[in-house]
Amino acid sequence: MSLLKLTGALLALALLGGCAAPKTVDYSAFKQARPKSILVLPPINESPEVQASYSLVSQVTYPLAEAGYYVLPIALVDETFRQNGLTTANDIQGVAPAKLHEIFGADAALYITITEYGTRYMLISSETAVTASAKLVDLRTGITLWTGSARASSEEGGNNSGGGLVGMLITAAVKQIINSSTDAGHPIAGITSARLLSAGQRTGILYGPRSPKYGSD
Repeated sequence: MSLLKLTGALLALALLGGCAAPKTVDYSAFKQARPKSILVLPPINESPEVQASYSLVSQVTYPLAEAGYYVLPIALVDETFRQNGLTTANDIQGVAPAKLHEIFGADAALYITITEYGTRYMLISSETAVTASAKLVDLRTGITLWTGSARASSEEGGNNSGGGLVGMLITAAVKQIINSSTDAGHPIAGITSARLLSAGQRTGILYGPRSPKYGSD
């Protein structure tokens, strides 16, 4: 129960902090396809952190399920690819949509790319950030239904503490030690995934058939 509360709190925080510059999104193909099930493919990781893909993909099911979609179990999908000799995200994302539909029977697939993950140390601060982009593709037609991107950072809202320059240097050093000894990017990745994949946002995905808000967007 505590994990669900924590995830819900992260989702609320993500939505509150995830505002971006307005842009126009064409939802016509999405509304015509109206997928019910989503296959999440292993993310392509362009960051230097090897755990980035596992961290993010382990947290995308929650916002997609909250949006009203059935998400194929991540572990089952991963094992199916391994049994078929596919072990890298680039190879998996290169499989034809029709073939993915034939194997898994899902209506759509989510392709994710991680461009930033982890902590970087600066003179008077230490920031942990995660940036990812995604596209939703109709596996029956190969048409892209939606694209989006999101970023979350530990430094959002500012972190101005007292103590002057020396105090800021000590704080940054301590944060760097803590972040380096743990996967500080994991909770940040949760916020990024919520911002990226929650329905009801200006440029977010549409509500799925399991949501009471289905068809309202």
